Amino acid sequence: MVISMLLAACGPAATPMATTAPADTEAAPAPDATETPAEAVANTPTPGVPQPTAATGFTGKKITWFIGLGAGGNPEEVARETAFVNKFNAKYGDKYYLVMQVVANATAVDVLKTQIASGDVPDIVGPVGVKGMFQFEGAWLDLTDQIAKNKTDLSDFDPALINFYKMGPQGQIGLPFAIYPNALWYNKDLFDEAGLAYPPHKFGEPYVAKDGTSSPWTFDEVQKLAMVLTVDKQGNDATSPDFDNANIAQWGYDSSWMDVRGQWNSMGASTFVAPDGKTAVITPEYRAAAHWYYDGMWKYHFIPTGSESASDYLAQTNTFASGKVAMDPMHTWYTCCFQKVNWDIAAIPSQNGKITANLNADTFGILKTGKNQDDSYQVLSLMLGEFAPDLATVYGAFPARKSLQTDAIAKMQTQFPGVDLQVFIDAIKYADNPNYESGLPNFLKSYDIYSKFGSLYNSKGDLDLDKELDKLAQDLQASFDSK
Repeated sequence: MVISMLLAACGPAATPMATTAPADTEAAPAPDATETPAEAVANTPTPGVPQPTAATGFTGKKITWFIGLGAGGNPEEVARETAFVNKFNAKYGDKYYLVMQVVANATAVDVLKTQIASGDVPDIVGPVGVKGMFQFEGAWLDLTDQIAKNKTDLSDFDPALINFYKMGPQGQIGLPFAIYPNALWYNKDLFDEAGLAYPPHKFGEPYVAKDGTSSPWTFDEVQKLAMVLTVDKQGNDATSPDFDNANIAQWGYDSSWMDVRGQWNSMGASTFVAPDGKTAVITPEYRAAAHWYYDGMWKYHFIPTGSESASDYLAQTNTFASGKVAMDPMHTWYTCCFQKVNWDIAAIPSQNGKITANLNADTFGILKTGKNQDDSYQVLSLMLGEFAPDLATVYGAFPARKSLQTDAIAKMQTQFPGVDLQVFIDAIKYADNPNYESGLPNFLKSYDIYSKFGSLYNSKGDLDLDKELDKLAQDLQASFDSK
């Protein structure tokens, strides 16, 4: 249901704007096979996915581009990918030329696993998000040597984005392409109605109330505001002794479109696995965040519970879009998914003196077992360098290159006048590392375990939370051990 809602709301963009969900968020809808583009190139046709015709006349090295592990498989995207490939090949086809292999998103993982097992692997894979890359942990080429050998200029990227793709022992498995920074969205009308000053837009600056007093912009301060912004049907806010938590009309805070790991990471980047790579842990950062969110739902009531979020009243989990939630930390791709809310964005608050702005991001990878690694890296460098503006347009993505961001922001600004979009740019340097989608042993089973914990956590208000967190660690350890 969530994916269907996102796809219905997020139409393909014609210019570089952050209006398309990242590869791990978006699943390609089943396309109409009659809408096959007339140009570009494909290998191994997949039933139900539009496939282009074969390329001819190029004398360079053939480089196969595997598409489908993330976004890229619906007819509109294939048409834009086709145009991109034609433009690339027209210029570089005498040296190396691209061949598209478009695979259905639903089967892409299995197809790529089969190809890796057979040794007949594509040269370039993408776009793919963090979660998708960790489904093939250990299979990606560490690009460190290629970067050094080719003296690749990385100065156009924020260093935080380069470090974002340094995935522990795997090394530098990607270079930045599309990013979806995170900021605190807020409903201006609800703040105005409560007589509250808006949250700060500059990271690290204090919250300044209307009477001129200031306080550090922390999650504790967010809770204080959220309590005032949470109101029952009689108009009592959550600080009042008359507040009726069984009949809430609006909530002060939510963290929608995030699993528990994403929610907790915004209060301090962490992970469920110890540095040894095999021991399950609930870090102090995660434990403290779990209590903050759980109390916010069940004790102080400024965060909607699972059943409240899923209600029609809160737009079936698209809670900020309902107009009944005052603050919600979300990524740039959420510009696709709501209407009629008078919104702006503010800085993510700090926790224990540190700011963490969760990041969604897409990249392209080269497999370790690829037979054309040098040529593949040359093509990838061109795709993410000279052709980066074209590639961003293909996917409606916000570019990772600093030199392209001013133009992208300007184009976004025409669509969202009055919104302080610079906040998204400023958030990049606070990207969470480890990322909230980063790998775990026995990844898919472990993901299922903490997702089920999230469902329990959101649906029952009488848990012994520390006991349940200890059980979560035990369940994850069993998953890790069964890898």
